[in-house]
Amino acid sequence: MTANDDIREIVRQRYAESARQLTTVAAGAPCCGSGGSGGSCCGPSTLEGNVTAEGTVVFGSGLYSQEEAEGATAAVEASLGCGVPTAVADLHEGETVLDLGSGAGGDVLISARRVGPSGRAIGLDMTTEMLELARKNAADAGVANVEFLHGYLEEIPLPDASVDVVISNCVINLAADKDVVLAEAARVTRPGGRFAVSDVLADVDMDEATRADLAAYTGCIAGALTEQEYRAALAGAGWTDVEVRPTHRVHEHAQSAIIRAVRA
Repeated sequence: MTANDDIREIVRQRYAESARQLTTVAAGAPCCGSGGSGGSCCGPSTLEGNVTAEGTVVFGSGLYSQEEAEGATAAVEASLGCGVPTAVADLHEGETVLDLGSGAGGDVLISARRVGPSGRAIGLDMTTEMLELARKNAADAGVANVEFLHGYLEEIPLPDASVDVVISNCVINLAADKDVVLAEAARVTRPGGRFAVSDVLADVDMDEATRADLAAYTGCIAGALTEQEYRAALAGAGWTDVEVRPTHRVHEHAQSAIIRAVRA
């Protein structure tokens, strides 16, 4: 296996375990032995849960308002993300939306409601356990205009220029080769289409010990790009009008941000 394959497998194993824990919670058992909700006790391993000592929510369902989660509550409660990309994706009736690393399906279900019956929301995930959970959440919510695909961000199983909007919630930073991921996202997006993701950005002074810690990949920290690196990667992949808006700190060396761009 290559180093990139090793990273992918580490991430897959971590999120497969998260899906198993979330399924256990849905069945009525406590998660991780804490008795808490899946979103909080199964969150990123590099933080003390999803809330800082000061009470600031940094990951998970607490970032969503009740209105934003309407119709997708169970799936949103399982969120391990660092933001709310659907809040800034400006989705319209009839559009096709692709969620990279769709997890339990919360953002896909929210997107499906916003694009309406004439639109389509697609979730892509490499973790079989997460896909099973997402499909169950969609069925329980009675949402029909959704599809969940098994695959990798570096090899999106969709035709060229087949989606209007790409979203993602704290997943692209987990990919070992982000240049390939952003190029693939551009390939499947129609000209003029949009990129609207929540992701983690590394501070320029992130220390090498943090970056070298492979375990931190599953907590969305070690794999993060700096803002300058992210902007350059998007431009190199064919995205224009790049906008980066930091939202909150998630680590002493990293912050969450909304990142938007337009397909050239």
